[in-house]
Amino acid sequence: MELSMDKGNQFVAQTQSAEGAEAWKKQLDEFAPGSSNWVVGAVFGGTYQREGLELRDRQMLNMAALAAMGGVEPQLTGHIKTAVDVAGMSKEEVAECFVHLMPYIGVPKTLAAMRCMKTALSE
Repeated sequence: MELSMDKGNQFVAQTQSAEGAEAWKKQLDEFAPGSSNWVVGAVFGGTYQREGLELRDRQMLNMAALAAMGGVEPQLTGHIKTAVDVAGMSKEEVAECFVHLMPYIGVPKTLAAMRCMKTALSE
């Protein structure tokens, strides 16, 4: 798999607001200059470019992992927004993902995910 900063930057521009992307890049680079370049090249220009999964599937996996982790509400909110605005998921489908996870991740984490969903859909 070839990593590509160009493809990564294109993907970021297509899936995130300029302000949102700038915020996480600044946060990463504040104490580790250049680390946002790794995310753009390796994750968005690499992992996301692989064949086999559509963006919708990747967002569903991201939402499940982040909801299960907990404590990453800004990232979960962003992925919910991308799932709906870019990957074409309905709010009902996103909610059903979290309901499906409830027996695996617990009610408190599901409630936190639903709060993220409310935030993402109101932005």
